[in-house]
Amino acid sequence: MMQQLAGYAPTPMAARMENHGRTMLKVAMASGQDLYARTGSMVSYEGFIQYEPNPPAVRQIASQWITGEGAPIMKCSGDGLLYLADYGADVVVINLNNDSLSVNGTNLLAFDAHLQWGVEKVKGMAKFAGQGLWNVEVAGTGWVAITSRGTPLVVDCGRGEDETYVDPDALLAWSPNLKVKGKRSFKASSLVGRGSGEAYQMAFSGQGIVVVQPSEDSSDRLRVRG
Repeated sequence: MMQQLAGYAPTPMAARMENHGRTMLKVAMASGQDLYARTGSMVSYEGFIQYEPNPPAVRQIASQWITGEGAPIMKCSGDGLLYLADYGADVVVINLNNDSLSVNGTNLLAFDAHLQWGVEKVKGMAKFAGQGLWNVEVAGTGWVAITSRGTPLVVDCGRGEDETYVDPDALLAWSPNLKVKGKRSFKASSLVGRGSGEAYQMAFSGQGIVVVQPSEDSSDRLRVRG
């Protein structure tokens, strides 16, 4: 039996964060190298690891969120191997090198606690989303893991002068230095996205990447109010 299951056993760690299959994240934990992770995402661990749900630093940053919703984040510390997952979603591991990434909060699985982060308002979207659209921006040098409902598409916006248009309910992450604006498509309302009524997209331009999942978030992140 053990021989039949050998292919699913953990492999030696080569980096701080790695995939174990498509839908599980493996993190090498060590003293002094704390991790922030989505609350409830732990599926297994080895060694001695402690968890602190919604720590004070997280509550302070999350208070910026205009919706008033607390960020569902826990602090993980200790020594061992930590395995995280999010209901079978694909896990994408990103190693930031003095770089930054703006992530949809519902798709942020884990990130190194030493990274700078905060809840940021997306400029240029207020008139389309009432009080505005909010994302979590992570910056510095370290590891970040995001989730995707299926294999994501990464679009390099710097390859041409044309804008890149994305359904906001399928948007995962993007480079914060990109210019963002909203666009209405009246004639395409029944063809673009799965929402009813007018179709709204986010337009990106400049140098950077946009990450899109092949499934739309049912929360309807972008609404026109009033």
